[in-house]
Amino acid sequence: MLITRRLEFDAGHRIPNHASQCRHLHGHRYALEITLAGEIVQTEGAAEQGMVMDFSDMKAIAHAALVERWDHAFLVYQGDRVVVEFLAALPGHKTVVLPVVPTAENLAVEAFRILDAAYADTYGNQLRLQRVRLYETPNNWADALRPS
Repeated sequence: MLITRRLEFDAGHRIPNHASQCRHLHGHRYALEITLAGEIVQTEGAAEQGMVMDFSDMKAIAHAALVERWDHAFLVYQGDRVVVEFLAALPGHKTVVLPVVPTAENLAVEAFRILDAAYADTYGNQLRLQRVRLYETPNNWADALRPS
């Protein structure tokens, strides 16, 4: 069984070597769809009976593991030294330094890596992260999938 939860957050980024406008500092209203696979819990009387996972638990885990860190932060590539140093000079600025250029594709992969560890068999029902879909805009998204 597959279940999906959608969360949204705001963040800034830039693509340092982009040939067009995305090389400039800018931001997005990102949407994150998290799809989990697992068995439906059949334990009689359990709070999660009939569910793969309670959607509120799904949200709480994603929020703690990822959304709180990325929301209203600037997501910057560690190799973008000028911007990393600039942001470090701003007192109290919320900056997330990433090992990859913060494209939609790379952010989806990074989110999958973070969330995969956070959801690891939380309910004991063979729960596993199946897909992370990251919308950079309403019309553009990237999917990170569990390898077959």
